[in-house]
Amino acid sequence: MRRFARDNGLGLFFGAIFLATLVAQAFVGHADFDHQQLAHHDDPISLGRYVFSSSFGSDVMENWQSEFLQFSLYIAATVWLLQRGSPESKELGKAGRESDEDQKIGEHASAKSPRWARLGGWRTRLYSNSLIIVMTAIWLASWGVQSVTGHVAYNAEQFDHQLAAVSWFGYVGSSDFWNRTLQNWQSEFLAVGSMAVLSIYLRQRGSPESKPVGTPHDATGVEG
Repeated sequence: MRRFARDNGLGLFFGAIFLATLVAQAFVGHADFDHQQLAHHDDPISLGRYVFSSSFGSDVMENWQSEFLQFSLYIAATVWLLQRGSPESKELGKAGRESDEDQKIGEHASAKSPRWARLGGWRTRLYSNSLIIVMTAIWLASWGVQSVTGHVAYNAEQFDHQLAAVSWFGYVGSSDFWNRTLQNWQSEFLAVGSMAVLSIYLRQRGSPESKPVGTPHDATGVEG
């Protein structure tokens, strides 16, 4: 067990703090929701009902979709785009999908390479793009769920103010939906761009996200 924890510490750490913050969000979100209910002279609801409500689902999904969009774009962009001096970039001159030899696929694969990397054909092509495919699929799925839960929550608020409900298509084209979406997207893009640029000049000793402390600022694609 100790060895498992050591070998999987990064995943376990972020899995644990993800669950902790999700639970915390449920409690504080429930408290805020009930506060709003009382302010509108409506009845409060239980924590269990709130967790399965469109209000909670919309709040969760709008953050999830922006995170997966961030990484989907980052994965795709770093194939072709370079940033001099950044450890987040490939080395200058290596833009593109790289050769089969560089990627160790097909006849260049080793005995320990993943099976689909060795087989060639459509399976290797699929496996070669599996990360971006799965990340993009999760982004689209979570964005779709956000639109559905957000639509339900939006119409509940419309009814509360004695206004007419809108269709799903009407909601997806509304300022409410795009305000929720874009306020998350812009923060994710700022964070990724800042990481790529700040890591040119700043260091964190021992982190693979940083260059070694003494590495020149213009060194590109070098990780600690």
